[in-house]
Amino acid sequence: MRRALLAITGLAASTTALVVLKGSPGTTQVAQNLPTAQPVNPTAPGVDPSVDPAAPGADPAAGAPTPSKTAGPPASPKPGKTTARPSGTKTTTKAPSAPRTTKAAPPSNRRVTGNGFENEYGYVQVQIVVSGNRIVDAVALSLPSGGESDIHSGDVRSRYDGSGGEVVQKQNANLNTVSGATETSNSYKQSLRSAIEQAF
Repeated sequence: MRRALLAITGLAASTTALVVLKGSPGTTQVAQNLPTAQPVNPTAPGVDPSVDPAAPGADPAAGAPTPSKTAGPPASPKPGKTTARPSGTKTTTKAPSAPRTTKAAPPSNRRVTGNGFENEYGYVQVQIVVSGNRIVDAVALSLPSGGESDIHSGDVRSRYDGSGGEVVQKQNANLNTVSGATETSNSYKQSLRSAIEQAF
């Protein structure tokens, strides 16, 4: 009988204690302030998020860290500076122009003066005009003068000088001697020969 009474009294005390604990506002508040369970980090504190996929900032799906919000946006090319050619644009290439044909400039004329030669009638000196490798003109700069020498010097000049004279025709100093003006003719040939030697 006593045991039954003790058992009933203990049961009643236990039930009362449970009701009191469950209904107590302090107990509920303590339970609510308890921290929630956090996932256990198997590695040491301060682990690199790129290595630990469970670390804050890591992408759980890819196992790689998500980009940090503090990093600036990726640099984009400035407008107008793009090097890629937009699609649909046509590129036209200029056809190469034909090479220009330039004619060689004609050789400039050169005047070459031969040495002067003195004979018993006077002083003789000849000048030739050369273009390229040809004699194109000849002129006696000095011939004997006075008396009959004027006549003979005129004959020499008319035979040898000029663009149509014997010097241009023969292109050398092997000229025919002018009759009656042998000395003047020979002096002319000597001066002409020295001019040709200088020119060529």
